[in-house]
Amino acid sequence: MSALLYAAYFITTAALLCYSVQGLVLLLIHAASRSRLREENEDIAARAGSIAEWPMVTTQLPLFNEPNVAERILRAATAMEYPAGRHEIQVLDDSDDETCALVDRIAAELLRKGVNIHVIRRADRVGFKAGALREGMRAATGSVCAIFDADFVPPSDFLLRAVPVLALKPRVGFVQARWAHLNELDSLLTAAQATGIDTHFIVEQSARAAAGAFMNFNGTCGIWRREAIEAAGGWEDDTLTEDLDLSYRAHLAGWTAHFLPDLAVPGELPASMAAYRRQQFRWAKGSLQTAKKLLPRVWAAPISRLRKVGATLHLTHFCVHLLLLLHCLLSVPILLWAHERPPEFLFSLFNVFGGMMLLAPATMYVTGWWSLHREDRGRLATIPAIMLLGGGLCLSNGRAVIEALAGKGSAFHRTPKTGSSGEPARAPRSQMPAWELALALYAAFATFLFLTRGGWFLGPFLLVYVVGLSWMGIQEWMEQRTDG
Repeated sequence: MSALLYAAYFITTAALLCYSVQGLVLLLIHAASRSRLREENEDIAARAGSIAEWPMVTTQLPLFNEPNVAERILRAATAMEYPAGRHEIQVLDDSDDETCALVDRIAAELLRKGVNIHVIRRADRVGFKAGALREGMRAATGSVCAIFDADFVPPSDFLLRAVPVLALKPRVGFVQARWAHLNELDSLLTAAQATGIDTHFIVEQSARAAAGAFMNFNGTCGIWRREAIEAAGGWEDDTLTEDLDLSYRAHLAGWTAHFLPDLAVPGELPASMAAYRRQQFRWAKGSLQTAKKLLPRVWAAPISRLRKVGATLHLTHFCVHLLLLLHCLLSVPILLWAHERPPEFLFSLFNVFGGMMLLAPATMYVTGWWSLHREDRGRLATIPAIMLLGGGLCLSNGRAVIEALAGKGSAFHRTPKTGSSGEPARAPRSQMPAWELALALYAAFATFLFLTRGGWFLGPFLLVYVVGLSWMGIQEWMEQRTDG
């Protein structure tokens, strides 16, 4: 029994280490290539003046029941600068609430001012966001499609800075800008999210773009070459992450991606724990659905084995949460039923693995902070917070991974937004806080066993689960009480 428990724990820890090593590799690529990426983007900006004819751009704004943010995104999209007569705006409005009247009023006002704007509505929401984008493509006149979710606010020079990449680099299929944040200082939750997202873009996206690896479109704040969308097979709705799905199919069709780290588009972070968990669940489940769908094609493609391994770790990254859940659940059986201390070499190996598991994400987060906010040392406090959230998500996202692997479908649920209304964004009630608090007690019991038996390697890591799960469960429980 002891041997089986140690073997299970070792396999789980080794798998987690693989994802940590991938993070360190991306960190090294970022460090080696950031100057080259900056010079390349500066060269593109300098050559923008040589573009003889700017391509026609269709900006697509998918909406569903977004009364708090609809007017803001319509006006921001209208304010983007671009050569006259070369820009149209599509409002892909699937709403069934007061958003419809608001959109119609603003669109009519903009039409009177000469803006080329169209509102497209469907009889049903088949395919959700992917279906709306697919419908919009049928009516679009642009050879370039810009996409913005409703809670983002593109700067006025967005198109003038992004479109030249496609005009000057004919094999680039899509261009991704960096997300910035409208409400990152509202709470510890939003500040921690901002740290995680900043690191994803500054370290991971820049490294993947520089290395020519599979890089994902983040669903918003980017532009697509229409030819690349069509060559990849168009928008498909059989996963919850249509953006990741299309990105990989475009890469497999021979297109590349480009990242603009200095082009920041501010957006709204989920302000409540319920909304944050819901967003992360959708991302986790959709990523694994995409992995099931496309990894066989990735491994059959005529590309290097290194790219295939990188793509596999990328598409399955949310398996980390399932592995963390197993890591937590194994702790008590090991402490209760493994009566012999592991051999010294295995004990040392566990400690090395555990140290690297914490070192890799912490180093990446510090790099993201240094790149964007080095003058603000107070932001360093958000690094432990985002790591605790990672441990706290193990139950919810672990469930998402299991559902995806089991083929269980689910509807696309949008993330509630507050916008400029000041009204709190609501998410449906969930029983997950009770399960998270129960698992936190389980991890606390394991920590108690560690303290009473002494000398084992599990204690420091178990505290991440205790604090992270307690934070998530208690905060959402308090939100539910406040909501009545």
